Amino acid sequence: MKILDKLVLSESAGVKVVRMEIYHPDIARNAGPGQFIAFMVSEKGERVPLTIVDKDLNKGTITLIFQEAGLTTRLLAKLNVGDSLYSLAGPLGHPTEIKKYGKAIMVGGGVGIAEIYPVARALKEAGNYVVSVLGARTRELLILETEMKKISDEFYVMTDDGSYGKKGFTTDALAELLKKDKYGLVYCVGPLPMMKRVSDLTKDFKVKTIVSLNALMVDATGMCGCCRVTVGNSIKFSCVDGPDFDAHLIDWDELSKRSKVYQEQEKHICKLSNI
Repeated sequence: MKILDKLVLSESAGVKVVRMEIYHPDIARNAGPGQFIAFMVSEKGERVPLTIVDKDLNKGTITLIFQEAGLTTRLLAKLNVGDSLYSLAGPLGHPTEIKKYGKAIMVGGGVGIAEIYPVARALKEAGNYVVSVLGARTRELLILETEMKKISDEFYVMTDDGSYGKKGFTTDALAELLKKDKYGLVYCVGPLPMMKRVSDLTKDFKVKTIVSLNALMVDATGMCGCCRVTVGNSIKFSCVDGPDFDAHLIDWDELSKRSKVYQEQEKHICKLSNI
C-alpha cells in the first residue's frame, strides 16, 4: 500500500486533481474496468471509494486519480512518495460489462474523465468505435487528454468558459452526435447534474446509457446501506450492485438529495481540521 508515484494533474482556483500510483499486486491482478477501491488514510479516518483508473501487473501497482474535495481526499493529497495508506480494500463493485456495441460514446466531466478512461480503453480493445466527449470548467482542469485521444476514434472537448475546445457543456456535443448517427451505448461519469442531463437526453433518443455512480459510501461492502439508490422499482446499493447502473431507471432527484446529506458537516470538519 506504499505510494510509488504522485503527480498533480491539474490545479485551478483552489481545485486540485492528483494522480497516485500505489503498490498492491493483489488488487492489480484482479481489478476489472469500472471497479473501485476503498481506502483509509489513517486508523481513525473514514473509508472513501476511488475508481481504479489503471494497473501495471509487472510493477504490481494500481493508479488512482482524485480531486481534493472533503477532509479525507485532502489528507490523501498530503501524502508523498514512500508513504503508505492505512488500509486499501478492493477491487470492489462489478466490472463494467464489455462487449461489442458498435459505436459507443464516452462522456466524462471533471474528474469523471478518470473513471471513463479504463472503460473506454476496454471497449476499444473489444473492437468498438469509441467517441469521447470530455468536459471541464476550464482548460487547466482538463485531465487525461492525451490518454483519451489515443483510444478514441473521435474526440471532443467542451469547457464552460470556452478556454479550450468548444464553449459549452458535454450535453451540447452529445446532442449533436446523437442527431447525426446511431450509437449502441453511452457511458457517462461526472457530477450528478451532468449525468442526469445526459440521461434525459439519451432517453429521448432511446440509446442505452450506463452511469457509474459515486454515491456516498461508508463501508463500501454493502453493510451500511448509505449508498442506496432507487433503480426502477428496486433499492440498490452502489457498492455491491454497482457502481454501473442503467441511467434511465435511476431516481435522480432522490440521489441528488442523498448526496448532500453530509455537506455541512464536511465543511465544519474541514474548518476545524484547518485543511
